[in-house]
Amino acid sequence: QVQLIESGGGLVQAGGSLRLSCAASGRTFETSPMAWFRQAPGKEREFVAAISWSGGTTWYADSVKGRFTISRGDAKSALYLQMHSLKPEDTAVYYCAADTLGNTSGGYYSYRRMYDYWGQGTQVTVSS
Repeated sequence: QVQLIESGGGLVQAGGSLRLSCAASGRTFETSPMAWFRQAPGKEREFVAAISWSGGTTWYADSVKGRFTISRGDAKSALYLQMHSLKPEDTAVYYCAADTLGNTSGGYYSYRRMYDYWGQGTQVTVSS
């Protein structure tokens, strides 16, 4: 069974940092663009950051630019999200996703429907 498994979420005070990880199980995603999305209670799932299969190109939502950094592990199937200067509005369930079909090749990296593999999510709560 193919899985993406997120970890690293938790409770942190505003201004703090967290590092999220996403590990692949059942297959590799070394040639797949990957991304982080998040969903706050009562809101739509929104794009946070994406990274090309090589790790050479990254994209960020304006709301996290300069505070979050997406990266891939040496084996390319591992995905990370380093989060600094966290704000209460960053509170959400964070999901990692992978595009194995090439849907994001046209630049549509921020559209969740372009990703065909998803993890179950990890909760991030930022207290004020």
